[in-house]
Amino acid sequence: MRRNLAEALPDIIWPQGIVLSDYRPELAHAVHQLMQRGYQEGGARVSALDVWQQRFETDPEYDPTLCFIALDAEGIAGVCQCWTSAFIKSLVVHPRAQGQGLGRALLLHAFSVFQQRREGFVDLKVLEGNLRAQRLYESAGMYVVRREAVPV
Repeated sequence: MRRNLAEALPDIIWPQGIVLSDYRPELAHAVHQLMQRGYQEGGARVSALDVWQQRFETDPEYDPTLCFIALDAEGIAGVCQCWTSAFIKSLVVHPRAQGQGLGRALLLHAFSVFQQRREGFVDLKVLEGNLRAQRLYESAGMYVVRREAVPV
């Protein structure tokens, strides 16, 4: 899916009590746990912590300032992991924070950061069966640009 960043962005409304942070290696375990949980619900999977962290932190498109961590009083409430190519790699919200607008706020924040970097578009991939995520992305102005077969 794609979002044209030349178009105006809606205002970002953060849920009460959310503090935004960049990724730091000491957060890797908690971020990984949330991604595992979120990916299971979305029909995908995440590599083991050591493999995931090594791949994530050494990827040529990695920039810790493009991994947005939403913290609440209980810990990590959401993660939006982006690559320097204006690609959203992962967007996961903890069940305790779902339904409060956190996913939308993280998504719009990513759009805003890429807009400030003068990117024309931001892209992401979503599984066809993940209707909840698709509705979120569409509500934020994203549209389908290409369908790909998923290896079984």
